Formats: sequence, structure tokens, C-alpha cells
Amino acid sequence: MKVLVIEDNPIDSKLASALVQMGGHEFREERSAQGALEVLRSYRPDVILLDLNLPGTDGIQFAHEVRRDRELSNIPIVAMTAYPLQFKLGDVLSAGCASYIVKPFDTRNLIHQLQAVTMSARRDGVP
Repeated sequence: MKVLVIEDNPIDSKLASALVQMGGHEFREERSAQGALEVLRSYRPDVILLDLNLPGTDGIQFAHEVRRDRELSNIPIVAMTAYPLQFKLGDVLSAGCASYIVKPFDTRNLIHQLQAVTMSARRDGVP
């Protein structure tokens, strides 16, 4: 599984990326939504792990942009936030995210959540 981790907090980014790597999966890290949009076209991850509280373009706006792009719209997005009162579940799902994680996330289940979303997308006919 290829995972694009979009997280501006270096500690959370390192933790998520380390978990992905320990699970035997490939990853790429980006610190901003803008940088991630450029990377998406060439990297083509199986799933995006997206922090919602990003500088500039936040995660909700980013998810909307990905969903509007025909080439990228089928990539599942798992949103994560330390601010569940600011980023409500309904808004996150309406933006096109497949799943929602509140930080601090459960390190034992992160890979399982990413795999479940990826498998679900494949069952639904997403390549």
C-alpha cells in the first residue's frame, strides 16, 4: 500500500510515517496541502492520511479539491485532527473523506484503518 501522509506537525508526521513503514508499506510525507496536490499526480498513493488543521489550505478544502479532480477523485482520504470541535465529522465526510481519526490516534489501529479504507475503495470499483 502506498500512503501519502499530509501533516504539518513534524512529530505527528514522523509517527504516522514510521507506523506506515513498520507495517511494510510505502509512504511519502508532505507538510502542506499545496505541496500534496503537486505530489499526487506523480506519486499516486492508494490512500491519503490527511491532517485537517494545515496552514493555508486546510484539510477540508484540500479534500474538496481532490474530489473535484477526475484523475484524483477515487483516492480514499482518511482525515485526522486534534480539533474535533472545529472539524466536525459530518463536514469531514461531506468533503469526501472516507474515515475520520481524532488525535492522538491509536498507533495499534492506524494501519488497519488505512487498509480497511483502501480495501473498501477497491470493493467499490476504485482501481
